[in-house]
Amino acid sequence: MTGHNPGMSVTGHTRSTTAASDPRGTQRKPASIRDVAQVAGVSYQTVSRVINGHPSVKAETRRRVEEAVEQLGFRRNATAFALASGVTRTVTVLTSDTVLYGYAATLRGLEQAARAAGYSVGVRVLTPEDDLSRTISAATGTGGGIMVIGFDRLGAAALDHVPSDAPCVAAVEAPAPGRTPSRPAVWVDDRAAARTATEYLLGLGHSTVHYVALPPSTGSRRSAAPRAEGWRQALKDSGVTPPPPTGRGWDARAGYDAGRELARDPSVTAVLCGNDDLALGVLRALHHAGRAVPGDVSVIGFDDAPHSAFVTPSLTTVRLDFGGLGRAAFDLLRAQLEHGHQPLDAAPDDPELVRRESTGARRA
Repeated sequence: MTGHNPGMSVTGHTRSTTAASDPRGTQRKPASIRDVAQVAGVSYQTVSRVINGHPSVKAETRRRVEEAVEQLGFRRNATAFALASGVTRTVTVLTSDTVLYGYAATLRGLEQAARAAGYSVGVRVLTPEDDLSRTISAATGTGGGIMVIGFDRLGAAALDHVPSDAPCVAAVEAPAPGRTPSRPAVWVDDRAAARTATEYLLGLGHSTVHYVALPPSTGSRRSAAPRAEGWRQALKDSGVTPPPPTGRGWDARAGYDAGRELARDPSVTAVLCGNDDLALGVLRALHHAGRAVPGDVSVIGFDDAPHSAFVTPSLTTVRLDFGGLGRAAFDLLRAQLEHGHQPLDAAPDDPELVRRESTGARRA
């Protein structure tokens, strides 16, 4: 991995916007690093240090340079920076999905942070038919860094195939207590969040809580995934034997199929779903079966996808900060790519239970 050389100046800079016209109507040349240096009253080497984030610049000098950059509309040329610093300012994201809310929101958070730092982002969508070794070899061959969204088995497998010497981070499910991922990673504590949601339903008087599970990211047991573990532990701590989890997928169709099974059992009064898409399917199945929500059955989703506030009834759910997860992942990756960059140690917001209309006290 190569890093930024603070002693090397970057001179090949251009503006990304259209060059301004002078009063005679002719086009001015884009501002260069030397133009910025002249306006700020410093050397062009100092300007290079400022725009490349070198720490050994006085605060007053940095302020003058930043004001000159803003005044002239100066923009750093990414190609020139890469040549001079040895840093390829690109990120390749490996993911099996770009549509499901958690994946899309994580990707959006990373892209926003990367763009603000002058990086470009590419996405490679993984499929079960892929030769992962070949796919990842092609991704690492372009230089830059790799970010893996490892919320499922395919993403977790891809992470295992990334060469150890490649700059890489991952967004993953919460690891088991006492374990850490093999590569730098970020996550939210969805295990604790599922426990909180289950305890909330028990507190409403429900004797037990059924769970519509997501497929696990590793192994084959749905009950081993962190959200399932949090649900199961909350029941056990309350002296309740957990019922078998149901569910065979990620989308509303899978939720509908699970909901039809649950609706046939009159003892089912509370359901926790692994994501909001599953919950949407469960709500529809309960409606078709004549089971009122929340009068007969309370339902909680997970993730707080945008649609969850607008279904009828509006969905109680667990809000997860996927955007913050993506931003934190990029910051961690940037520290591997740029010598001297210190990660901000910024974590995503803690999960939050958002109470809406789909939950209520159990009827006597």
